[in-house]
Amino acid sequence: MNSAATGDVDVVDQAALSAALSRSTLVELGRTLYNGMPSSPNHPGFKMALMRRHGDAVRADGSSAANEIIVTGGHVGTHVDALAHVSYEGCLHGGVDAARAQTGGRFSSLGADEVPPMLGRGLFFDIATARDTDVLPGGYGVTADDLSSILDTAGIEPRAGDVAVVRTGWGRYWDDPERYAGHASGVPGVSLDAAEWLVAHGFRAVGTDTTACEQLAPGAGHSLLPVHKVLLVDAGIHILEHLALEDLAATGIVEFSFVMAPLRIVGATGSPIRPLAVVVG
Repeated sequence: MNSAATGDVDVVDQAALSAALSRSTLVELGRTLYNGMPSSPNHPGFKMALMRRHGDAVRADGSSAANEIIVTGGHVGTHVDALAHVSYEGCLHGGVDAARAQTGGRFSSLGADEVPPMLGRGLFFDIATARDTDVLPGGYGVTADDLSSILDTAGIEPRAGDVAVVRTGWGRYWDDPERYAGHASGVPGVSLDAAEWLVAHGFRAVGTDTTACEQLAPGAGHSLLPVHKVLLVDAGIHILEHLALEDLAATGIVEFSFVMAPLRIVGATGSPIRPLAVVVG
């Protein structure tokens, strides 16, 4: 796409943009939000109820309105982890003192309001398909070799600022909350080895179709989450969880345009998101 710079503003070639959009398909990567949906045991769940129904109040012209109240944790459904979410030895990313930052009931730095919207290249690591299975076994650790081999096969080099989207297939269990939580079975996810590979290649965000992004051993639950420490605290890389990746897997693509924006909730540790893959062709 061509653009001409005018001062600090890029003037986009609208014809080229329209042509590119006409060849593109938007693929949803986010889950719908509803009462009873799966949720991590560490976070309050999602609740919605109508507070006013049609007919409760009727205006003189016969019109009526309805509205609802929504209560949810910041890490419920498809969401992004802000850098305030995890600390190590009392510090957040960049050495920020966690106790001081959280004084007053919200984070004064590194909260969800500081998570930038993302528009850039996404790389799809469909590990389940690469392993010739619908769903990786519980407790499987996605390795650096798993990630690099997919790019090698596709002839793609990772670039700083890419977003890694990792499919384990575990999202197929979404409609069975107990199985999806996977406490007894364990849950597949990113291993420490893979996390270090992602850091080394400069990814800005990493997401999976599971509740915690990382490898969870059978029976261990969320007792230790070393990948969260490496990504959020050490490297400042955002984590996306509860992605819906089956439709993206059906496209067979590896490279796509990734779009995501968080809610600008001041001082929150996470935010719901509606991520999209823009697939051309």
